[in-house]
Amino acid sequence: MSVTIALEIQVQPGKADAVKEFLQKNLPDTRAYAGFESLSVHQNQDDPNSFVIWEQWATRPNYEAYLAWRDETGVLQGFVDMLAGPPSFKFYDFVGA
Repeated sequence: MSVTIALEIQVQPGKADAVKEFLQKNLPDTRAYAGFESLSVHQNQDDPNSFVIWEQWATRPNYEAYLAWRDETGVLQGFVDMLAGPPSFKFYDFVGA
């Protein structure tokens, strides 16, 4: 069964546009990674430095392998460098209700 990930981030002041550009550049590789199913990026209307990225992956291990790959390639660090603090990862299972 698929897993849904809510990735919540707060970016540094003035970095929202840079984060959006970074994501537009790098998300095609994410969408091509094994186990990827879907992804959407949402910016908070009341706080433009706050984003939620909703992701669907075949399994949590697929997602964890993807994150490890992003870390190995240095892309993850480039992303984290634009954040105001650590990202929040939440993993959800569909309950069918």
